[in-house]
Amino acid sequence: MRLFKNWAKTFGDSGDTNLGSDFLVGNFKKFLSEQTDPESVDLSSFDFHDELNQDFWNQEDDKLDPEIRAKLMAIANDFWDSLEVGDTEYDDITFTGSLAAHNYSQFSDVDLHILVDFSKVDDKVDLVREYFNAMKSIWNRLHDILIKGYEVEIYVQDVNDPHEAQGLYSVLNDEWIKKPVLDKQDFDKDNVKKKAAGLMDQVDRLQPLLDEGKYEEAEKYADKLKAKIRKMRKTGLETVGAYSVENLAFKVLRRNGYLEKLSDAKREAYDKMLSLKEQQS
Repeated sequence: MRLFKNWAKTFGDSGDTNLGSDFLVGNFKKFLSEQTDPESVDLSSFDFHDELNQDFWNQEDDKLDPEIRAKLMAIANDFWDSLEVGDTEYDDITFTGSLAAHNYSQFSDVDLHILVDFSKVDDKVDLVREYFNAMKSIWNRLHDILIKGYEVEIYVQDVNDPHEAQGLYSVLNDEWIKKPVLDKQDFDKDNVKKKAAGLMDQVDRLQPLLDEGKYEEAEKYADKLKAKIRKMRKTGLETVGAYSVENLAFKVLRRNGYLEKLSDAKREAYDKMLSLKEQQS
């Protein structure tokens, strides 16, 4: 009977406590059929390429395409001017991320970093960081700049912050700071698929709660899932690194729209929970 009660929490309330009831058997079969199949999780976007993306790195010694470099310099300088930080000058403009390495995919961004000593802007470094992060978010939200089909993501980085990267290119000086080396890292594909599929299934379970009008329960569940996913990724990065099962499962969720789906469900639950229906005349 305890087992049935646990199942009933998943399937909904019922007065039928018969373990062989149509309610229990039918809904349990439906539950199983709706679960995400780990084998359906596509990991092809994590494959490594033998050469760098030739749309970008097509010059001698794999240097950056001159036209692209000019565009990135213009974007970075326009953004920097919009920050209005007085006479403070940046130290470098860098290109990093998967497009500056061998593991680029259709989901990659042009990660454009402006490096500056935050303490030269103001001695309240934490406030400077918050300001730059806020301005970065506004800029990235307002602009949809594509370079060879890849979205440009701009970021202001403190020169004193550590930055681990497979590849790091100085756009300002037109040279590699750290040229990427092809290293086709092996990772636990089966466990990545299983972990991602399990989390995708949990996100999908939010919709029935919304459909049934259980908005408070849906919001609490969404918050719990968000915290779980954040903790999972943080643990993976701290223990194994970028190719940990946890971090790759997080990326699968993001690339398949499940993080956005989770945020949308939480927002819908919150909005519906605080709304009042119009009275029928």
